[in-house]
Amino acid sequence: MQPDWFPWLTVLIFLPLAGAGALYLAPERHARMIALATTVLDVLAALPLWWLFDPSSSRMQFVEHVAWITSPPIHYSLAMDGISLPLELMTAALMPLCILVSWNSITTRVRTFMAVLLVMETAMLGVFAALDFVLFYVFWEAMLIPMYLLIGVWGGPTRLYAAIKFFLYTLAGSVLLLVAILVLYFYGGRTFDVLALSQVTYPAALQQWLFLAFFAAFAVKVPMFPFHTWLPDAHVEAPTAGSVILASVLLKMGAYGFVRFSLPMLPDASQAMTPLIAALSIIAIIYGAYMALAQVDLKKLIAYSSVSHMGFVTLGLFVMNQQGIEGAVLQMVNHGITTGALFLCVGIIYERTHSRLIADNVGLAKPMPRYATFLVIFALSSLGLPGTNSFVGEFLVLVGTFLWSKAAAALASLGVILAAAYLLYMIQRVVFGVALPRELPRLKDLGIREFTILLPLVVLVFWIGVYPNPLVTRMHSTVTKTLETMARTKVAPNSHPSAAVLPSVVLSGQTENGRP
Repeated sequence: MQPDWFPWLTVLIFLPLAGAGALYLAPERHARMIALATTVLDVLAALPLWWLFDPSSSRMQFVEHVAWITSPPIHYSLAMDGISLPLELMTAALMPLCILVSWNSITTRVRTFMAVLLVMETAMLGVFAALDFVLFYVFWEAMLIPMYLLIGVWGGPTRLYAAIKFFLYTLAGSVLLLVAILVLYFYGGRTFDVLALSQVTYPAALQQWLFLAFFAAFAVKVPMFPFHTWLPDAHVEAPTAGSVILASVLLKMGAYGFVRFSLPMLPDASQAMTPLIAALSIIAIIYGAYMALAQVDLKKLIAYSSVSHMGFVTLGLFVMNQQGIEGAVLQMVNHGITTGALFLCVGIIYERTHSRLIADNVGLAKPMPRYATFLVIFALSSLGLPGTNSFVGEFLVLVGTFLWSKAAAALASLGVILAAAYLLYMIQRVVFGVALPRELPRLKDLGIREFTILLPLVVLVFWIGVYPNPLVTRMHSTVTKTLETMARTKVAPNSHPSAAVLPSVVLSGQTENGRP
């Protein structure tokens, strides 16, 4: 039973922002502890949502709906369903690990760095919970500046180039997203309510243009081929915490946008664009894997693997069946856990060798057996070994794809084979290769802090891999409702709906979804 009186989502979203403010009221030497305490408290605030969530209901839960601006009608509207719940929990769980991995590596402007991380956490959590388009857009844009600062201030030698490239790519997509939101506002009954707009039918031509605008914003964020070129540069130059956030959370915003907005609001355009999206996804799967196979930099290898793995996510979403969408959402979470863990591993070894090159990090099994064990586990998870989390997600995506097209499923399966090739090559060199004798004495194995960072992620890898049912159960009703919404939506005539129809549509959408 959810207590209606407690603003769960407001506390979850804005607690990090309050922590960012508290950083500037305390001495800088306490910045790390304040940031860590804030993120841990946020995890504790998020955990009750897992047990309070009703998996049998497809309605939005933990609803908070308050008038913000009267004209135009903009509301502070937050809620959560089976798709946003795991993404919220994953985001909250990863942030303490980002603080811990930056404990020693960030030595300049520590307070500002921690504040930037906390502000970004607020923005990311807000994106997955916002049910007003303007509020969503505010959170969507709010994460842009913190990530730019993370890369541009605390990044590597070519950080400014990578930061500007990331900023321009994402900003270009965001502008088109804003245009689409305004069109929906004027066509959909002058409301920014996401649930109400999802109940309105739109002409086929308008759906196509709106889909392309959404696609420009979300495809860049995923990133889909051929909009991926900013990602390797951003990953290489970003500090470890920035790489983890990029891979684990920011990429999921694009996929979340597709499943939250494009599919239910623009079903006919989505179906019409499915062959193109599927083709781009399969290209991303194979291309990303081949590029990863050619890398000598560990960060670039993992970055290109993200392009490949996110191809499975977009493929699963647009085959538009239960197995595909559930597998895609599950894979969003799995990729966040596994790839985030791999970037954490790279950051840990970089602190010791000051190099991300595979050739400079060879034969770590002997001097760092605990580290090597963790790295092997996460690499095997990334390639989809049965018993690990990624296997479940990729299997469901491939099943859903097979039901849509046997040829597409066969081509997508090549990504699994290629993933095994580049990840096993990395393991063979980094873990079991022959190290230079002079390198061995100065490499120390994982300390308590580093062990604490990686252990929870190992637990999640095997928990989801062996027993994914609790996660799948919580998203099942929401995915089913999304598919039902798409099935009953018909293309509207090419004329603007009458003013008499729209208010009833808006009101019925609010009532149906439990909105006060």
